[in-house]
Amino acid sequence: MGENKRRMLAGEWYVPDDEELTADTESRFALCAAYNANGGAAPADRDKILAELLGSVGEGVWIRPPFQCDYGALISIGARTFVNFNAVFLDAAPITIGADVQIGPNVQLLTPTHELDAERRRAGWERASPVTIGDNVWLGGGVIVCPGVTIGANTVVGAGSVVTKDLPPGVLAVGNPARVIRQLED
Repeated sequence: MGENKRRMLAGEWYVPDDEELTADTESRFALCAAYNANGGAAPADRDKILAELLGSVGEGVWIRPPFQCDYGALISIGARTFVNFNAVFLDAAPITIGADVQIGPNVQLLTPTHELDAERRRAGWERASPVTIGDNVWLGGGVIVCPGVTIGANTVVGAGSVVTKDLPPGVLAVGNPARVIRQLED
């Protein structure tokens, strides 16, 4: 494993523009393209591509194409989770999605962040922090989940919200930035 990939996986600053990470990305682009082109294929055929594309996929997962990711291997999706059209999962760090999650169209789960220093940003430095989505979460259409965020089980995030900080279990959160507006009933 090369230095930049090691640094990426350790959550340290790294430069993604190296041969190894570029090859990993290009491999995943090909698998995403195959998955997206086979949207009407038999479920077993789609499942086979997802199993190769993602780190782990639970039983009964359904991702509606088109779907895009950086690497794929760092994405784990629990059983019976549904991901609607146009999902973008940038997995330079682990993205862990629980079971029975509902993800609306145009949702973005983002693990990378870029350097604030202009010179280092121009040089390409970035780092990534994991995103974790608990069981039975519902992310409305257009939700953006920022790097390092954990969303607790049974939480609902309203459409168009931008989640910049952790959300506890069993709440309704909305807005930009997303704020808890009430506790949900069990």
